Amino acid sequence: MNYKQCAKSLLTHENILIVTHRNPDGDTVGSAAALCSALQRGGRTAWMFPNEQINRKFRPFCEKFFAPEGFVPRYVVAVDTAEPELLSRGFAGPVDLCLDHHPSNSGYAKESFVKPEKAACAQIVLDVIRNMNGDVTKEEATLLYIGLSTDTGCFRYSNTDAACFRAASELLHNGADSETINTVFFRKSSAARLKLESMVYDRMRSYRDGKIVFALITKEMLAASGVQEEDMDDLASLASRVEGGELAITIREGEEGQCKVSVRSSDAVSSNEICAVFGGGGHMRAAGCTIKGSPEKVCEMLLNVIDEVWK
Repeated sequence: MNYKQCAKSLLTHENILIVTHRNPDGDTVGSAAALCSALQRGGRTAWMFPNEQINRKFRPFCEKFFAPEGFVPRYVVAVDTAEPELLSRGFAGPVDLCLDHHPSNSGYAKESFVKPEKAACAQIVLDVIRNMNGDVTKEEATLLYIGLSTDTGCFRYSNTDAACFRAASELLHNGADSETINTVFFRKSSAARLKLESMVYDRMRSYRDGKIVFALITKEMLAASGVQEEDMDDLASLASRVEGGELAITIREGEEGQCKVSVRSSDAVSSNEICAVFGGGGHMRAAGCTIKGSPEKVCEMLLNVIDEVWK
């Protein structure tokens, strides 16, 4: 399947539901909303699954596309989701098409359109929309810019390449509101978030002469800082800011004795290879997984795996 075939296939279906992933980020939300808008412009009945975890920063951009109560889909599209277990809470059922850029995509959908060379799923959706409608609207450009800019860390991450800047240039040419996006997602943080960051930095630990950096975020820290879920985007970047670090791991304690783990690495070691041991996955330099245990225990388990993966 190429872009033209993917676009043609989408336009042959009706009553389309677009599903994002759990703990949604800017790429899955922006890509899904832009695709929904483009399908509606193309004369299709299309809606987004109303993912309850979409936070207050993203909701103003996408809430208008949420499926109305009683909507019955005939065709389901998953966006930016590598595994079926990662699909939005509350969603159940088969997926007809998956648009994704994760190399670890398991091929769970009936059809998959995966482009692992892309830094963001938003780039894939941009090309699909071009082939469907010939252009992107100002609103779609803004939504896709959210996806592209957040998945590249405002064009600071190592996945940023020339293709990212070409896509960004096109989106800006089509009216993407970069000023609002940069302010909302990259310049402003709540007081609670800043308090949590200070606690995280104060308790960071390092190994192998600073090459490995861990940030442990406990439930007690979350409660003491007063953060809400929408304040906790991009926590994985905190540990990666330490100079000299080549492997940055963030462990966030959750419910039911589990911890969410985010791994960021240099070319020296594969983040994906580490997370795959625990049933997770992602990219070479950015991956994630969920591990049962306390933050201290999870830290110990990860160090043991790292010793095997990165000798």
